[in-house]
Amino acid sequence: MKLVPIDQAFEDWDALLALIVASFAYMHPRIDPPSSALRLTLQSLKQKAETEKAYAAIENGRLVGCIFCKPEPPDCLYIGKLAVAPDAQGRGIGRLMLRAAEAHAATCGLPCLRLETRIELEENHRVFARWGFVRTAEASHPGFTRATFIEMRKPL
Repeated sequence: MKLVPIDQAFEDWDALLALIVASFAYMHPRIDPPSSALRLTLQSLKQKAETEKAYAAIENGRLVGCIFCKPEPPDCLYIGKLAVAPDAQGRGIGRLMLRAAEAHAATCGLPCLRLETRIELEENHRVFARWGFVRTAEASHPGFTRATFIEMRKPL
């Protein structure tokens, strides 16, 4: 398993988009509003990689995971589109990518990681808690009166 940057040298955009869509597919019937993953295109994914630090996990030549990181000064690095191929989950790939995010946060001088996860996806809340994240807030997407996601932070 190796981590490679998703940058100008990265070439497997179709596989990256397919990975994110496949990794987020299980949640579509369970969440409202729909995931922003459904709105991703090859172009928007490339633009995201230009403005954020991103990594791809490669195993035996196959893209099996990704993570996008965006500094939110003064205190955190936002983690988004953390995705692991459904058939590769449970093997430590997410934790490997999280360690890369932690290293990037340290490089940026940011003392914590921040992520958002849908309120309905309690299994994700438990995984992130095992990884050291603590629930810090609930919020709603525009147009919703109920909480639709939670924020979690991990002090570094």
